[in-house]
Amino acid sequence: MLYSLLRQLLFTLDPETAHGIGMAGVDWLKAAGATCLVARPVPPDPVSVMGINFPNPVGLAAGVDKNGEHIDALAALGFGFIEIGTITPRPQPGNPRPRLFRIPERQAIINRMGFNNDGVDQLLAHVDAADFPRRGGILGINIGKNFDTPIDKAADDYLFCLERVYAAASYVTVNVSSPNTRNLRELQRDEALDALLGTLKSQQSRLADQHGKYVPLALKIAPDLDDSQVDAIAALLCRHRMDGVIATNTTLARVGVEGLPNAEQAGGLSGAPLLAMSNAVLNKLAIALAGEVPIIGVGGILSGADAAAKIAAGARLVQLYTGFIYRGPELVAEAAAAIARQHRV
Repeated sequence: MLYSLLRQLLFTLDPETAHGIGMAGVDWLKAAGATCLVARPVPPDPVSVMGINFPNPVGLAAGVDKNGEHIDALAALGFGFIEIGTITPRPQPGNPRPRLFRIPERQAIINRMGFNNDGVDQLLAHVDAADFPRRGGILGINIGKNFDTPIDKAADDYLFCLERVYAAASYVTVNVSSPNTRNLRELQRDEALDALLGTLKSQQSRLADQHGKYVPLALKIAPDLDDSQVDAIAALLCRHRMDGVIATNTTLARVGVEGLPNAEQAGGLSGAPLLAMSNAVLNKLAIALAGEVPIIGVGGILSGADAAAKIAAGARLVQLYTGFIYRGPELVAEAAAAIARQHRV
């Protein structure tokens, strides 16, 4: 009830401004010991994925906390893991504002943020200041390329970020699927992805020897893929022995929001209209992978039933983003409880 009232106020503001105020509010609740006012207890439901023991399978997707400024406050809401980023080697402002648009009639959002972030070194400073990783909390770090790095040099940016974040991360996500950085999705194509994954896995092996620990690598893919593309990506994930895959990012399609205000804005669509498309890709991927690479399901989770549907489609873990904006922290416990019930069946 409290979050519902707060959301009504926040939704009177520009979405990006509201997001900043909301994150400041989460920080204040944590500092005041009042997180219980908006979040419910999350049932324990441990699961082992990518060699990591997660206390529950409900995580926060990248994009909510791009620079890792709110890690402890977000973790206090009950998430089993937190993913921060997308981060790039150098700071960059992202695309011009406005770049974030609500479609409340469908519980959806369109964004064209463009990897706005303060750079990898600033993110690492925030991680170093956070208690959550020191207490054993599971922290994923999502990496990308700078907008002005030529696509044929993109691997250099990913290698730079991987080396910088390796020691601080529980796992690292390679984001090649944002629709808001020009030409980025070209890296999902067969030859480009084959080369990128091979390069990153070689670097992962060197870093594992250097640091004396193995940090898993996951790939985040788009929902705008046909069956042959899903099969090709699955084959590459298996060939390179990737540790995980996150399905899916936002979509360029506008199914389910046609004719509504903001529906024609450029950018990636997320929220309830993405659920069916995301789950279809997730399920095709699960069949193609046949259990060889675990899947983290994200896209369109607005209820506990939606989260359970991701697991039924083949995911081992789930992540929230747009549903977290519309439903608030109570969605974390609801999703975790629904998955826990499914695990007991």
